[in-house]
Amino acid sequence: MDYPIRSLQQLRPILVGFRKQAGLSQQALAEQLGITQQSYAQIEANPASTSVERLYTVLRLLGAELLLSPAGQPSPDAAMAQEATDAGPPAARLARQSAPGPARPEAPARQEPPPSARERW
Repeated sequence: MDYPIRSLQQLRPILVGFRKQAGLSQQALAEQLGITQQSYAQIEANPASTSVERLYTVLRLLGAELLLSPAGQPSPDAAMAQEATDAGPPAARLARQSAPGPARPEAPARQEPPPSARERW
């Protein structure tokens, strides 16, 4: 099932939904990533501020993939996903149903502290 993402605000509920569907806590997923639970909580709380590489790593561990397609040309799976609103992670359904209107300008990126020795990325 495809989950079209048209705004950065949709990333959080989709990540939460995939994590819960996988039966993982933030702590368990953080351990698989080699980071602290607090570091993963920051990624999940504001995934738009993380790097694409980190987001890709999280998605891979959750058994999801990143698929890009030209705007206005949804894949056949995306069209089916719109019809099948009952399927998929609950948080992802909520993200589709409550997608915000036009995108707002993003706030300037925050400076992140250097990673601790435990983190492998």
